[in-house]
Parts: sequence; C-alpha cells; structure tokens
Amino acid sequence: MKFVLIFLLSTVGGVLSGEHFHSFMAGFGIAAVAVGTGYWLAFRCSTRYPQLALLMLLMGMMAKMGVTITGVMWGMEAKLINSPIVFALSYLFFSIVVTYLYSRLREFQMARVKTAASAAPVSQLVAQN
Repeated sequence: MKFVLIFLLSTVGGVLSGEHFHSFMAGFGIAAVAVGTGYWLAFRCSTRYPQLALLMLLMGMMAKMGVTITGVMWGMEAKLINSPIVFALSYLFFSIVVTYLYSRLREFQMARVKTAASAAPVSQLVAQN
C-alpha cells in the first residue's frame, strides 16, 4: 500500500509540475543520486568500532551534500532548473522517498542474512547424518 501511495504522489507531482517538468526531474535525479551515494558510503561496512561508524556516517553526509551542490550547480548551468520551488519540493519529496526505499532494502537484506544464518546449522546437521 505504501508503494502505491508513493507512486501515486510521484505521478500527481509530475503532472502538476507540467510546465516545470525539467525542474521536477532534476529534483528526482539529484535526490536519488545524493541519497544513494550517502547511503552507500554510510552503510558500506559493518563494524564494531563506533568511531569508524561515525566517520562513515559523516562521510556519507558530506558526499550527499557534495552531490547535491554539484547537481544544483550543473542543473542551473544547463538551465534544467527553471523553477526553484518545484525543484526544492521535488528534491525534498524524493529525498524522503529514496531514503525510505533504501531503508526497506536494508531491512530486507538483513532479514535474508538472518534467515541464511539460522538455516546454516540445520543444513550442516543434515549433511553430517
């Protein structure tokens, strides 16, 4: 149901920003790349050391800011962003949506790892008998 709501809101936003569709798509693209880059850096390694985890989170945040600033500068130079308010709202919405989708993906991946880890001892017992 949540995915249908996200799709519906995205479609309505795209239709309502018809005259400024380039700004809408620039907001989507920059948000997706920025959040993806930040997520990839921040959660790349699992560690027991809190200092390294904090460093990776800070690197993810700086990467997201860098991608966003570079994307906005590129979009303004290429005249893709012709409506700053549509761009800002699109960026905000898709930043939240992509963050939600990445967190759901992470939950799914962690559940698969737990399932595989709990199933491993059973298969070893079966192989021994």
